[in-house]
Amino acid sequence: MDGWSRYQNYKRAKDQFYVYGYTKRIAQLYMGSKCQRMAAIVAASELGIEEKVTSFYESKGIKWYHYIPYFMVKDPLFAFKKYFWKRTFLERGYQSKFDFRTLQLQLSL
Repeated sequence: MDGWSRYQNYKRAKDQFYVYGYTKRIAQLYMGSKCQRMAAIVAASELGIEEKVTSFYESKGIKWYHYIPYFMVKDPLFAFKKYFWKRTFLERGYQSKFDFRTLQLQLSL
């Protein structure tokens, strides 16, 4: 279920970065956990802006070994909260607005 949620984050981040380019506001949406950051970084790398997103996370003091999500540190009773279940395991399905395979083929021609 967590893999499903991160895949939805990846698709949403890729669409947002494609439409708006790199913005701190979009990168900050995926700063909560290591898995969300990785989803955003993979989406950014496919669009050629990985370095900007990675440097933003580094400027916020996030290191490669920061695995524990920030909400778990702030709220030790997180397992009893609705936002935990919604954000971690019950992320809504996201339909990508763009067909990136077709766009890639058009650009290569």
